[in-house]
Amino acid sequence: MDDLIRRKLAQAVDLVAASDADVWMTFVRETAEAGDPILPLIVEGGLTWQSALIIARDGRRVAVVGNFDADPLRAAGTWDEVVPYVQGIREPLLEVLARLIPADRTHPRIAVNYSLDDPKADGLTHGMYRLLEGYLAGTRFAGSLVSAESIASTLRSCKTREEVARIRKAIAATEEIFAQVSGFARPGRTEREIYDFVQARIDEQGLGYGWDRAGNPIVNTGPDSMVGHGLPSETITVAPGHIMHMDLGVIVAGYSSDIQRCWYVPHPGEMGPPPEVERAWAAVAGAIQAGAQVLAPGLEGWQVDQAARSYIVAQGYVEYMHALGHQVGRRAHDGGGILGPRWERYGRTPTLPVQAGQVYTLELGVMVPGRGYLGLEEMVLVTGGGCEWLTQPPPALPLLTQRPSGKPAPRT
Repeated sequence: MDDLIRRKLAQAVDLVAASDADVWMTFVRETAEAGDPILPLIVEGGLTWQSALIIARDGRRVAVVGNFDADPLRAAGTWDEVVPYVQGIREPLLEVLARLIPADRTHPRIAVNYSLDDPKADGLTHGMYRLLEGYLAGTRFAGSLVSAESIASTLRSCKTREEVARIRKAIAATEEIFAQVSGFARPGRTEREIYDFVQARIDEQGLGYGWDRAGNPIVNTGPDSMVGHGLPSETITVAPGHIMHMDLGVIVAGYSSDIQRCWYVPHPGEMGPPPEVERAWAAVAGAIQAGAQVLAPGLEGWQVDQAARSYIVAQGYVEYMHALGHQVGRRAHDGGGILGPRWERYGRTPTLPVQAGQVYTLELGVMVPGRGYLGLEEMVLVTGGGCEWLTQPPPALPLLTQRPSGKPAPRT
């Protein structure tokens, strides 16, 4: 992980230099219980006492930490200077700030991790904010705290080559599990049995969960299932005529996937999905393609969402009640800008420009009366001229059937 952290710290140095902040400070304590989401990108392991990880405009990187946290940071070699303390952080912190921020700065700007809109850039607790204000009171740094949202969000969202490689591994592991589901799920299986099967595969391989384990995977089959962030039913079973849908995200080497797939369960002798299911499949797949076609750096997220939203509505379906896409990284929902409508609940995030190096989902679905929820979710990497598919959109809606041997039958 050290090499990844070195690269992210180098990226952070450039971001601070390009900002209007004098320094960027990540201020934490007892990180095993209340760690800042940005912490794994800039330091390996946890911190116990009050700690200030500071990057200055001139590129200097200084960590002010408790005495017993100092040696691991020195050994990592990722910080230019490690300043330990024993009795309290206030005096060494003020001394470091005095060295890093020129004395002629009449209005210093210390960027810290709080945000109204981005939960992954909002790691500074209210208590720690108040504590920091108290340490700075009566000094030339009083009143100097500003939001580091632009620094923290960009650092997390714009992926290095290594981060993208890890996401690809998570995607490959997820796709393998989907392939195993095709061989396990069949008429008569409950949603809960399929959910338990998937979690057993995740645990056997030592993978992590892209979101809370209790809701991962999401499994839906038929029209009576709990659509959305629901729990699998112990009584609803896969049955002919159903659409079976799954939303799954796993973590490999600290990075996540987030993919949705679905299958049609044919009646005996039925060779393919009925027309209303085929039509829904074409509409959902087409809307995702419409979003991908316009996704490019510089576009605001709501504009990408609008392309997909307009497409699905033009096909005669109601608007989906969420954003087209969110960023994926260390978690399935990784903060930053979204590809979503300008609704109050999303704050500023739909108006943030798309940037190269970001990884987004493209996801939406429709309810097919009497059949269930048909939803797809792909993952793409934003490139200089558009986007690259990290997942491969299925060419057709697969059939969920079983041969006597228990092997899934190919679609004909």
